[in-house]
Amino acid sequence: MSSVYKNPLVTRYASKEMLELFSSDTKFRTWRKLWIALAEAQKELGLPITDEQIEEMKKFENNINYEVAKEIEKKTRHDVMSHVHAYGEQCPNAKPIIHLGATSAYVGDNTDIIVMHSALILIRKKVINCIDRLASFAYKYRELPTLGFTHFQPAQLTTVGKRATLWLMDLLLDLEDINYTISKIMLRGVKGTTGTQASFLSLFDGDHEKVKKLDELVAKKLGFNNSFPVTGQTYSRKLDYKIISVLSGIAQSLHKMTNDIRLLQHLKEVEEPFEKSQIGSSAMAYKRNPMRSERIASLARYIITNALNPALTVSTQWFERTLDDSANRRITLPECFLATDAILDIAINITSKLVVNEKVIEKHIHQELPFMATENIIMESVKKGGDRQELHEKIRVHSLEASKMVKEEGKDNDLLVRIANDNGFNLSQSEINDLLDPKLYIGRAPQQVEEFINNHIKPILESNKEILGIHVELNV
Repeated sequence: MSSVYKNPLVTRYASKEMLELFSSDTKFRTWRKLWIALAEAQKELGLPITDEQIEEMKKFENNINYEVAKEIEKKTRHDVMSHVHAYGEQCPNAKPIIHLGATSAYVGDNTDIIVMHSALILIRKKVINCIDRLASFAYKYRELPTLGFTHFQPAQLTTVGKRATLWLMDLLLDLEDINYTISKIMLRGVKGTTGTQASFLSLFDGDHEKVKKLDELVAKKLGFNNSFPVTGQTYSRKLDYKIISVLSGIAQSLHKMTNDIRLLQHLKEVEEPFEKSQIGSSAMAYKRNPMRSERIASLARYIITNALNPALTVSTQWFERTLDDSANRRITLPECFLATDAILDIAINITSKLVVNEKVIEKHIHQELPFMATENIIMESVKKGGDRQELHEKIRVHSLEASKMVKEEGKDNDLLVRIANDNGFNLSQSEINDLLDPKLYIGRAPQQVEEFINNHIKPILESNKEILGIHVELNV
């Protein structure tokens, strides 16, 4: 047991992959990649940097002398310079050219962008896997009638699969946002202390073209097509806001989906997975609480509210930069990604094993279907010579009486018996029963599911089949 606080996102919820992306080791290794890329680009553009110096830097790229850096930081109170000096101790020949012309934001900001870019790719992979599981569920139950709800009151029938496509639609919109954001991410690049590239212009003796080329080369060496055309000391914090807004969108979608599942579990119609030895309540042994969906809701709210942080940071930056963004970003950016990673893992787990209780659904339909069938009953009666307005009034009166029997006396809905016994409708019980097939009331729901999946989901799954099939193990 630890005697100090440990972040539950780390100890309970986020995946090893995401934790590694936001680890200190990944950060400091990326710093060294950036220093190597800068030195290589500077050499290619004519600065007196040797192959031996670059090879020396590459030799220690992933072998970081953390203890040395830690001791230096105690004296300097500066994390970047402590690692510059520590790297220089390992690479005495390259020491003079490490971090040449750069400011701290060169490694800090560019690393943040590189890590978030990689993290978004992992998020994208998990969103697509969640879409895959949910699409299979929707297609399987595309024809199974169920009560629709508006205002959480029984409404016209839909199907279990059609309802799942509503969750899918939200995730599809999220995926579009992810794809767009990934495609637009730019590196901060090589911009100098206030974004003017003055130090690099000096290094290259006033050659503007070489300075511009340096920015391009470094971006390409790190796998990016572009860098920000202009920055202050830092890249525009608007990028953080855009990225975290995408994560907030995913949280909104999964919160809505799992709210629906929690309500359906209350109705005993659809249930999230429940393990053999799982305990629903410490006091009530019979309970099957929707704890996974509740965990998604809980973490999703954290992501959604945390998305306000980058918005405030963008709006409160002074001129070329202030440091009041730093501590906030160290917490906000990683934790939003860790929490989003966690809820996607839980969502993949839930959607892989959703339980549908068809008999319960059928029972609920038959409790409400008599009311929903009344319009069809009126039409059949009109065909036999009845007056629509008179029949409508009769239905209204019978419906109120039947509803009273259900609500006040706890009896079954006897609306159809009342109608069969009313000669004004001129319909037998058998004729009325023929109008009670639930599939008569689901409209194009099955076809909508098929069309949506075939036209919008399958192409995505087909073009991303190499990343499908991930297995999720929940820690708790």
